[in-house]
Amino acid sequence: MPVDVLAEVLDNARLSDDYNVVSLAAPEIARLARPGQFVMVKPAAGLDPLLRRPFSVFEVLCAPDGTPRGITILNKRVGVGTSLLFAARPGDRLACLGPLGTPFDVVDPPTHAWLVAGGVGLAPFATLAAALTARGTPTTLFYGARRATDLHRIEIFEPLGVRTLVATEDGSRGDHGFISAPLARELDRLDRGADVRLYACGPTAMMRAVASLAARHDRRCDVSLEQTMGCGMGGCYSCVVRVRGDDGHAHFVRSCVAGPVFDARAILWDDLGGH
Repeated sequence: MPVDVLAEVLDNARLSDDYNVVSLAAPEIARLARPGQFVMVKPAAGLDPLLRRPFSVFEVLCAPDGTPRGITILNKRVGVGTSLLFAARPGDRLACLGPLGTPFDVVDPPTHAWLVAGGVGLAPFATLAAALTARGTPTTLFYGARRATDLHRIEIFEPLGVRTLVATEDGSRGDHGFISAPLARELDRLDRGADVRLYACGPTAMMRAVASLAARHDRRCDVSLEQTMGCGMGGCYSCVVRVRGDDGHAHFVRSCVAGPVFDARAILWDDLGGH
C-alpha cells in the first residue's frame, strides 16, 4: 500500500538551467519502491498548483548500513509545479504519496536488458539498472537528448557496469540524430537466438519508434508511459490510455493503476499522438 508523508528536502542538485535532482527523506517509500514505480508530489502548500505531480522514483537513498532512507526525483522545469520543485530548498517539506503504479518486470540472465531513454525518460531506469545488475543481468543503456549538455546523470550507470550508447540531435555527443538509430543498428547485429528485453521511457514518438523496432525484430518491449495524472490512484480518470486486451478488443485503462509500465504491443499508439 502507498504511504502519504511530508518528506523533507535533503538536497536540491541543479543539473542545468532547467533540470535538477531533488532528494527527499522518505524511508517508508524508499523501502517499498520497486523499479518503474512513481510518487505524486505537491511541490508547495496552497492551491497553485492544486494537484500533485507524478515523478518516477529516480534513485533510492540508503544509509551506510544499507537501510533505505529516502528517494530522489529527476525534474525538468516546465510549468508551475515543476518550477516550484526546481526552487525547493533543503528543509522544505513536500507532500509525497507513493510508491504507486505497476513496476517493471526485472529479467534474469541469460536475458539481456536494453534500456532506451529520452530526456527525463531516464528517471525510471536508475533503479531498474541497479536491480538488473544486482541479478547479474547484462544491461545496456541507450540514452538520447537534444544536446550533450542534456545527457544528465549518465555517470551513475558506469559503476553498475552498464554499457552506454548515446545519441544527440545536434551531434555534440554520440550518434547524430535520434536514439532509435543506434538501437536499430544494435538490433540488426543481434544473433537471432539472443534473448533481449527492451524497456523504454521518454517522448511518445520515441517510444513508438522503439516499439516498432522491437516488433520488427520480434523482441518484447515494456514502456513506461508519461501520461498526465491528477491523483495517481485511479480516481480522476485523467490518465486513461487505449490498449488492446487479451481478447483482441480495444478498451481504456487508467495508466496510473494499470501502468505506467505496459507491454508495448498492447498500446494503441495512434491514440497517444506523437509528442
